[in-house]
Amino acid sequence: MRSLCMIGMFSLLAAAASAQSPNLNNSQTPQAVEVERPVDGYFKQANIESARVTPYANVRDVDVMFSKRVWREIDLREKMNHIYASPKSRLIDVIMEAVQAGELTAYDAVSTKSDPNGDSFGTILPPGQAMAKFADSVVVPEFNDMGEEIGSHMESGEFNPDSVTKFQIKEDWIFDKQRSVFEPRIIGIAPMVKIKAAGQDLGEQPAFWIYFPEARHIFVTKAVSTRNNDATGLSYDDIFMKRLFSSYIVKESNPDDLRIKDYASGIDRLYESERVKKELMDYEHDLWSY
Repeated sequence: MRSLCMIGMFSLLAAAASAQSPNLNNSQTPQAVEVERPVDGYFKQANIESARVTPYANVRDVDVMFSKRVWREIDLREKMNHIYASPKSRLIDVIMEAVQAGELTAYDAVSTKSDPNGDSFGTILPPGQAMAKFADSVVVPEFNDMGEEIGSHMESGEFNPDSVTKFQIKEDWIFDKQRSVFEPRIIGIAPMVKIKAAGQDLGEQPAFWIYFPEARHIFVTKAVSTRNNDATGLSYDDIFMKRLFSSYIVKESNPDDLRIKDYASGIDRLYESERVKKELMDYEHDLWSY
């Protein structure tokens, strides 16, 4: 008897459920069905999206026994730097999207009397002008109603992210006697743009500067596409803080404010870059007694 009651109860519940959920195949009118988007994979990396910047240790000026400023360039064509140019997460795309959205400030890299190097973050560059730094200008002819050419004007072409193959970094190497730490701290990052005049290539120079402490809040939420492991969980902030890049020094602070290319040429530039690197390593090595 008890079994018959249970069977009857389940039958009533099934009938009620079928009455509340109409058969979509027999529906006379289309019904919207919300379908949750499936996860692209077997897990979702949500830690990057909610990541926060790990602040620097506080440094007092009285504790800085040694300080040296250097400028170095990262060439994305080198194998170790390919991750910065990955189509999945280009560094230049991360920067430009943040600049266009107003989340990151671009500073003009044009030299002035008060800022000969153009890298002191003195003049803010509007997002439109920052984008125009990468677009080649083309001559567009103008025609009247009769189809006759009456003039021309200049228009900016489309931005090609693959055209950015180098970044310049400005950083300070400091020794903090309070913590007994000799470390580099990046101050600014600048994408490099090729300069052409009268059909001649005049080399590359910074398009604009980004203040790195501000950019860290953007970089920490942007995942990096690595070659060997998709589950590293590394962000752009991680790879800059861990120094996961290959670079060469193009300038060190000096009384004459000279760049390496101002007094060296050819292979001697590379030798001079390595000399500056070795001096920094030797300074740290000589601090300790073994």
